Amino acid sequence: MSQQSAQPVEPQLTGVRNFRDLGGLPTVDGRRVRPGVLYRSGHLAHATEEDAAFLGGLGLHTVFDFRNSADQALEGPDVTLPGVRNVNLPLTDPAEGAEFWVMVRDGELDQLRAVLADGQAADRMIASYRSIIRGRTAEHGRVLRALAEDSVPALMHCAAGKDRAGLSVVVTLLALGVEREAIETDYLASNSPHRRYRVRRSEASSAGMSAEVMELLAPLFDARATYLDAAYATIDEVWGGVERYLSDGLRFGPEDQRRLRERMLTD
Repeated sequence: MSQQSAQPVEPQLTGVRNFRDLGGLPTVDGRRVRPGVLYRSGHLAHATEEDAAFLGGLGLHTVFDFRNSADQALEGPDVTLPGVRNVNLPLTDPAEGAEFWVMVRDGELDQLRAVLADGQAADRMIASYRSIIRGRTAEHGRVLRALAEDSVPALMHCAAGKDRAGLSVVVTLLALGVEREAIETDYLASNSPHRRYRVRRSEASSAGMSAEVMELLAPLFDARATYLDAAYATIDEVWGGVERYLSDGLRFGPEDQRRLRERMLTD
């Protein structure tokens, strides 16, 4: 198996978390993702002027924002990048998002224990990954078709840039034929301390940010191989493998894949 090449030097962005270029990831047929065509990050709502200047200099065609209205109400809209098309494709229900953030920000310790303890938090994440893969085929198919047609360079983000954007990146990398090991390595990179979403707790909760609270919340903000494995398992269970998932589930056939790879891969 080929080894992943050195990744592009990452900028020190101040208000944008979890940013990186996917360039250099190896494919099973010996090619690599072209640098400067696909980026991922957390939300862009808190980008500084310097961050915006850097992002504006990437030559982006499209920013895919997978947040829902609850996320956007909490953090705010993305910073405006002149000449860049913004596409909002929510991958979760707004009510679910609102409920999630109320729990994260305001939940008391007994409430958090009731819904997150004893593996419930990880189970929640696994169920979410399965649901997104199974139920958001139209959105993922739309993203792939856009990338194959004209929407690169592109940046994909959600709130933390880990789950919804993470799965959208995974789907894109699968369509490009990137090695599974490289996909997992990139996915797990969201665990790096400088990348992780900054959890904020409101003064409404007496539990604050105690060690137990943060331990209970941790699975919600971790990137775990078991979550990624659940996505792969869902693809296999529902469609029998990646090729049928792409062609039957996403309506993204072999000719579409050829155009995508021509646009986004290099020898």
